[in-house]
Amino acid sequence: MTWDPLAVPAQDGRTAVITGGNAGIGYHVAEQLARAGAHVVLAGRNAERTRTALAALRASVPRASAAEVRLDLADLRSVRRTAEQLAAAGPVDLLVNNAGVTSSGKRAETAQGFELMFGTNHLGHFALTLLLAPALGPDARVVSLGSLTHARARLDFDDLQSRDGYRSMAVYGRSKLAVLLFAAELDRRLRANGSTVRSVAAHPGWAVQGLTPARPPLWEHGPFAALRSAPLALLAQGKDRGAWPVVRAATDPDAVGGQYFGPRGPGSLKGPPAVQVTAGSAHDRVAAARLWTVSEELTGVSWPG
Repeated sequence: MTWDPLAVPAQDGRTAVITGGNAGIGYHVAEQLARAGAHVVLAGRNAERTRTALAALRASVPRASAAEVRLDLADLRSVRRTAEQLAAAGPVDLLVNNAGVTSSGKRAETAQGFELMFGTNHLGHFALTLLLAPALGPDARVVSLGSLTHARARLDFDDLQSRDGYRSMAVYGRSKLAVLLFAAELDRRLRANGSTVRSVAAHPGWAVQGLTPARPPLWEHGPFAALRSAPLALLAQGKDRGAWPVVRAATDPDAVGGQYFGPRGPGSLKGPPAVQVTAGSAHDRVAAARLWTVSEELTGVSWPG
């Protein structure tokens, strides 16, 4: 179908929780959902930055219904506290697992000793989703944020914590492959349980800050930002447009569980959102089921079904 990212279907009465909603793509997902009428909850690790994002959101969407909650995906204690807080507030209709970290090159760990990117990008969201599962509304969606980098990745179940031969970009790609394997396995388990909740995934293409519209006080262009970023416009887009596939995954009435959305342009780097196909490694059902079992063991969180 033809999708107009500027005419998102009405989301009135729906509550959307966006992890990492205080910056980048997550912020623009929140803004676009708020403009469509959703009550958005910005879940961020940094309380001051989240409050700043909330101010920018209300300035951009004056009638926005929005709130904030503190969430540190690199600490499972924080994940549990936040899940309890969100569940107590009422049904969650859209859970957008957007937040993610990259490493500067040196291996780092979460509060529980997991490799930082695997522990945050996958395990933190895995635990949050399972803890929130009983609070998901009957027509809820869980949207997981993938990346083009998953196509070159392979999981090593003997070294999921990447202690051997650490290379940051390869580890990042593996964390995003884990995210997509989880999204697919989650949808299979939902279907097997007869649930109407849908698990879908999306990726933003190549989204850069320099091509993103200013949202003061959260983000303002420096004097030469437009000039420096202009050459990137041939292949990249702003983070506002990088949010489009995520928003489509969250709101397209025709979206089917297990689908994957991304930019339609060359190389899937930029353009309007469209249904795409994940790399073959993300279709490995055996690896997905094994990853699920290992993730339950590592996080201490189990599927409630």
